[in-house]
Amino acid sequence: MLELLRSFLPLLLTLALVLATLLGAHVTLRRRWAERPEAQFQFQLIMLALTLAGLLALVVALPVSDTVQGQLLSLIGILLSAAIALSSATFIGNILAGIMLKAVGSARPGDFITVASLTGRISEMGLLHTEIQTEFRDLVTVPNIYMVTQPVKVVRASGSIITAEVSLGFDVPHSRAREVLRSAAEASGLKDCFVHVRELGDFSVTYRAAGLLEDVQSLLSARSKLQECMLDGLHEAGIEIVSPTFMNTRALEPGARVLPPDQAQQSKPSAEGPQAEDIAFDKAEEAASAEKLRLAIEELDAELTSLEEQGGDAVKDRAKQLAADREQLAARLESALARMQAEEREESGAATR
Repeated sequence: MLELLRSFLPLLLTLALVLATLLGAHVTLRRRWAERPEAQFQFQLIMLALTLAGLLALVVALPVSDTVQGQLLSLIGILLSAAIALSSATFIGNILAGIMLKAVGSARPGDFITVASLTGRISEMGLLHTEIQTEFRDLVTVPNIYMVTQPVKVVRASGSIITAEVSLGFDVPHSRAREVLRSAAEASGLKDCFVHVRELGDFSVTYRAAGLLEDVQSLLSARSKLQECMLDGLHEAGIEIVSPTFMNTRALEPGARVLPPDQAQQSKPSAEGPQAEDIAFDKAEEAASAEKLRLAIEELDAELTSLEEQGGDAVKDRAKQLAADREQLAARLESALARMQAEEREESGAATR
């Protein structure tokens, strides 16, 4: 009995030491980082490392032969290697996908994109993930591997086609409907407007009005403006809207139409407030501005390099002006990045409170 106790004494001492170490580290780190909720990841990482070290120490202290200890250590190594291999597949895949997105350059911070059913503006592109700000001002983190395995629609900076559909009755001549809807699209500020007949339904005809929007930064407002102009244009023309299926249980006089009151009798609309894009895509807009500043600095660097290769007094003044412009752009970029970091810290602090 005494011999058995002596053989297990090192294991018991090691177990007590490991438990004391883990408990002491837990209490110390909790007390030290009590006011820092963002340090939770560091705390968990340290405790995981100490737990693994304690497990190895217990294996070494087991009263078994060296061969058995070697087999146990090999088994632990195999399990850890398998866990790392399985988890690193997604990790490495996201890194490679991030490099691919940067190399292809199909999307940049500030662009309007649609990934599967998610629509918004890119506010940040990292090595592991892409952050998208939705029209509700929410920030959605999308893994890069998802970005390269799903269809991604990017709104071109040079312009995008804005569309809206409406259903009208069969009693409305299509030539008249085309004329009214095209005028409404032009009134909304779109260019190269056109109208298509989309469907001949059981109860109505579906029309699509469309036009080119050159200022894609006002995408949300432009869609709303187009539908407002279509609504006003059809009402002013005395055309009923029967989208998608017109149903009314009230008794109406023959020839009666369901239209809003005369525009002249309605109260004047109040002054328009801020656009939806100014509120919804604030972070994405800052990211787009920072990206434009980076591109401008790169262009200036390339031009300065070209001037230095040319040499001569004729280009010195131009080089000085470019250098001054570069300093101004660099200062603006630094200020924009500092402002973005400050806002992120404020959001992190508000989230932890």
